[in-house]
Amino acid sequence: MILTPVLLVGLYLLAAWVLWHISTGKEADTVAEVPVYIKTNGVHTDIVVPVRNEQTDWSRDILFSNTASGDTTAQFLAFGWGDKGFYLETPTWADLKFSTAFKAAFALSHAAIHTTFYKTMDEGPDCVKIGINKKQYERLVTYIRSSFKTGADGHVMHIVTNANYGADDAFYEAGGSYSLFHTCNTWVNSGLKSCGQKACLWTPFDKGIFYQYGY
Repeated sequence: MILTPVLLVGLYLLAAWVLWHISTGKEADTVAEVPVYIKTNGVHTDIVVPVRNEQTDWSRDILFSNTASGDTTAQFLAFGWGDKGFYLETPTWADLKFSTAFKAAFALSHAAIHTTFYKTMDEGPDCVKIGINKKQYERLVTYIRSSFKTGADGHVMHIVTNANYGADDAFYEAGGSYSLFHTCNTWVNSGLKSCGQKACLWTPFDKGIFYQYGY
């Protein structure tokens, strides 16, 4: 009986390792018209896009005024999808509760989107630039927008909280549920697939995504 959970964890990690080494490939007509980034903190990956360009002005929905700073000079906007309980109740690993982890692992809680404004992006092993074309970016925008919950007025739903990570971030209600098989990194991986970029067949970890880009 003791070996069963250990075996299940082992199978999960083995499946993740195998599947993140299988690439879905990049569309052949990709040209660098719109700069997009993938950014990790070592565990969680964000998709980063321009705050505004000729196609989309995210600041109309993701308001600067929803951040503590209200700074309107940011050039880039990061999106991360994840478990609402983790985001709002677990500022550090020391704050992690068993109930929060259990609910997150088995899709028993709600999701949220964490947004962060940046003035610049520093490329490196934890932040990779991906150039995509305008049609691909349109698909990525559609993917990100479809992940938000919207109110009766059709607008995204800002979560008012003191659990923000800094002066330039905010949280919003999101659709779906986090689980062992659909993590924050799975969401980003699916986003890359949506716009025809290199991605893992499946991954719950950031390492799988960054493996596809040489890290």
